[in-house]
Amino acid sequence: MSCSPVELNQKCSSLVATWRHYRGNPTFEEFVEFAVTLNSFCEFLIAKSVAGVTHAGHDLEQLALTLFGTSESHPLPEATIETLQIKVDTLQQAIAEFIATHGKPQEERRAGGANATAVVDIPKQREVWFVGHAPATWREMLSQLSYFGVRVEFQHWDAMPPVIADVPLLLLNIAGLEADSWPERVRELRKRFGSSDLIGLSVPSDFDSLQAALTAGCDHCFPEGTGMPIILAKILELNDNQEQEDYRVLVVEDSHTATRLIQRTLEENGVDSHAIDDPRFVLDAMKSYNPDLILMDMYMPTCTGVEAARVIRQHPQFLSVPIVYLSGETDVALQIDALRLGGDHFLTKPFNPVFLNAIVKSKIERYRALRRSMFHDSLTGLLNHTSSKRSLDAALANATKVDSPLSVAMIDIDHFKRVNDHYGHPIGDQVIRSLAWLLKQRLRRNDIIGRYGGEEFLVALPDTDGETAFRVLDRIRRDFSQIKHPYADNSFNSTFSSGVASFPQWKYGEDLVKEADEALYHAKRRGRNRVVVAGMERDGYLAPG
Repeated sequence: MSCSPVELNQKCSSLVATWRHYRGNPTFEEFVEFAVTLNSFCEFLIAKSVAGVTHAGHDLEQLALTLFGTSESHPLPEATIETLQIKVDTLQQAIAEFIATHGKPQEERRAGGANATAVVDIPKQREVWFVGHAPATWREMLSQLSYFGVRVEFQHWDAMPPVIADVPLLLLNIAGLEADSWPERVRELRKRFGSSDLIGLSVPSDFDSLQAALTAGCDHCFPEGTGMPIILAKILELNDNQEQEDYRVLVVEDSHTATRLIQRTLEENGVDSHAIDDPRFVLDAMKSYNPDLILMDMYMPTCTGVEAARVIRQHPQFLSVPIVYLSGETDVALQIDALRLGGDHFLTKPFNPVFLNAIVKSKIERYRALRRSMFHDSLTGLLNHTSSKRSLDAALANATKVDSPLSVAMIDIDHFKRVNDHYGHPIGDQVIRSLAWLLKQRLRRNDIIGRYGGEEFLVALPDTDGETAFRVLDRIRRDFSQIKHPYADNSFNSTFSSGVASFPQWKYGEDLVKEADEALYHAKRRGRNRVVVAGMERDGYLAPG
């Protein structure tokens, strides 16, 4: 489970408390409190991948939003309140069942913090069930998951274990099932495994079949013919608990009352915010706070929101930051002009706090996706060449400031040209992706992992000396060499070589990369499939071939 039972209980208790407040004092203001808390809770469930509970939360949220109304709409009729109460009870029951089944939180896959020894620990494996009639077609691919901390157990559609186990993910192979019966089978599993992610495999690609699978309870579907690498990537994504950085919103608003309401709404939904009341200081705030989005009042004493937006757009680094206007302005012509002159969306005051949250998060998600495409490699999702060097410079500056070690490794897949020539470039791409996945699984959140170019990777390990870096990379090297890459009716193995250099022995980023590259060259000359640490060969820090 990706969140602790304590955290889940706290969120649930907060939601139930706001619902009881509304029942005791059924005013519009109390219902707004309940709706905002409910929206925040549903966002939390989605972020934590608490699949079955998410369904119950979404069902309650949808009903609450249809009843939002205005102050004249409340109190709600007693029959409607009872319907809401039933859905609140259903959500509480789903949470209780989830906690009973998933009482012990899983270990984090990638160790965090500054403790250098943590990076050599093998992560605890996650369990996945493959449900189907003919697992042989998938067995080779799924066996690879063990190298990424995922253990697969095969189950037959007609011989499922009677006890609900702690299974976070089920792969449902539809192939071989009758077209009129498999949706009902999926529905039954959705009921049994209410807290699990269900992925449909080999689902017919027509609209009706995909709709039936999703309606029956699948969280994701892969139509017939979907490539194995795509499915593997999704499984690994769902098993990765890495928390993303908090969303950041800059509020530019001269009304302190409005600012408090906006920031409170954002805080309820886990969004960090910073507020200024004078748009003339917006550039300074953007440089220091680095927001994902700006909420901008349209009319302020010193400057209009449109004028401030035009100034912001003169700076290339701020061109893509979303700007959402907040105003009582209802003139459509003026709104369109405001959007043409630098804005991205227009919200009319007074705003619905749930709608504000949805707009903010959707805009930020698209903005971050755009930034990821700019700074990350499209094949692996790792940092690209430029971003890797920039991140290394930042990490080195911090290591210098706090006087802590830092190790840099250059990694190169052995005989990669032969792989491309013999098996083809798509298979070569899969080998590259496999190493990228393994590095992401085995290293820490604060480690830097980048695709430096072609089959070459750069890794930077803060708070890690050369000896520890050697142990970490050598273990990854051994595991990578065991991965079987499927090709036609057979499979093959691949290996990598690595060179390591460490700060403070080398003071500058360029020197670290150069020395690590030189050590990599020595590893290649000595037979490949080994790790060499620059300046430490005499001490025996060499991996056996």
